Amino acid sequence: MNGTALVRAPSSRLAEGIVTYIQRTPVDVALARAQHAAYADALAGSGWKAEQAPAAEDCPDSVFIEDAVVVCGDLAVLARPGASARRAELTGVADIVGSIGLRTARIEEPGTLEGGDVLQVGRTVYVGRGGRTNGPGIRQLRALLAPLGRTVIAVPLGKVLHLKSAVTALPDGTFLLLPELVPAGLFPAVRPVEEESGCHVVPLGGDRVLIAASAPRTAELLDALGFTPVVVDISEFEKLEGCVTCLSVLLPGR
Repeated sequence: MNGTALVRAPSSRLAEGIVTYIQRTPVDVALARAQHAAYADALAGSGWKAEQAPAAEDCPDSVFIEDAVVVCGDLAVLARPGASARRAELTGVADIVGSIGLRTARIEEPGTLEGGDVLQVGRTVYVGRGGRTNGPGIRQLRALLAPLGRTVIAVPLGKVLHLKSAVTALPDGTFLLLPELVPAGLFPAVRPVEEESGCHVVPLGGDRVLIAASAPRTAELLDALGFTPVVVDISEFEKLEGCVTCLSVLLPGR
C-alpha cells in the first residue's frame, strides 16, 4: 500500500455548493456519488487505502476534503476556509486526523487558508494568495512548517479558485500550469497546458498520475512523457469548480 487517502462522501446538498468564477449549472447528485465511488476505486487500484471522514450533510462543499486540512509529515494543519460557510466542515476532519495519530494545529483568525491553495513539492510549499487564502494565513502556515524544514513560497493568483486549480506537479518535479492564472516564473520547470483541467493532477506513486477525463490531450501528453494516466470522470464536481486534487488528502506511508 502507498498509504491512506482521506475522502468524504458527497452531501445530499452538493448542488448548493459555492460557485465563484464559473456559471452555475445543475448538478446530478446521484451521478456525483457514483463518480466519487469510482474516484475512490481509482485510488484503491493505485495502492491507497480509502479512509472515510465523517459525513457533513449540512455542508454542501464538504466532499472537497482537501480544503479542510494540510498534512505535512506528522502534522495536520486544520484550515480556516476563506468561505465562512465552509468552516463547519472542519469538525469531522479534525476527528479523523486525530484518530490516525497526527499532531494538529489550526489556522487562527484573522488568517484564512484552504488546502486547495497549498501545493507541496519536496521541501517547498507553494501557497496561493487569492480569494480564499490571505496573508495572515500564509504567515501562520509558514511558522508552523518551518520547524519541519519546509520553505513556503506565496503565489499571487488570477481569476481562479485555488492554486491547485491552476498548477500541480508531476512525479519528476515539473509543473503543469496555466500561465494566464499564475506567474510561471515562480516555478522551476514548467510544462504549460491548454486544458484547464489538465493542470490538475495527483501523483499516485511510481509513474501513475490521476487526471480528469475532461483533459484528454493532457492525458496523452502524460502518456508520451512516460507516465501512466489514471483517468476519472468528475464532471459533476467540475460544475462546482472541483478537480481531482480536492476530493482527497493523501497520507503516504499510513
